[in-house]
Amino acid sequence: MAASTTHPVLPTNDEDSTQLVALKKALATHHAVELSTPDGPVPLPSSVRSVLADVVDVLARGQAVTVAPEKTKLTTQEAADRLGISRPTLVRLLEQQKIPYTQPGRHRRVELADVLAFQEAEHERRSRILDEMARDDNPDPESASDGFIETR
Repeated sequence: MAASTTHPVLPTNDEDSTQLVALKKALATHHAVELSTPDGPVPLPSSVRSVLADVVDVLARGQAVTVAPEKTKLTTQEAADRLGISRPTLVRLLEQQKIPYTQPGRHRRVELADVLAFQEAEHERRSRILDEMARDDNPDPESASDGFIETR
């Protein structure tokens, strides 16, 4: 797979599946993993190891994988698309300083890492709120005692 192109990698045949299982096991350990090269062993960086472990896991399950490069600086539209929100909503979040951004000229730029951090923080915040609501014995203390909720 070249970094400049994206294409699906199909699962391998049964002979290769035993190799995938062995590779998956090797990548799952907390020991350093090295690649053998003609110039000597090269340690596998943790980021590459993590991606490789995910790819091997998916291929071992018989699914295809596509690895695609992604920009680290996003436009506001790209960031909004990534978060699944409108661009004006994203701009409001930027102006409220909930997501850091830079503005080298007329256009704002957002770091992918900041978008992912915001996405994770929002996920955790929403999970926490839902957990609190689930634990609440009386979610609406002003509701009618007969079980009916007046809506008008």
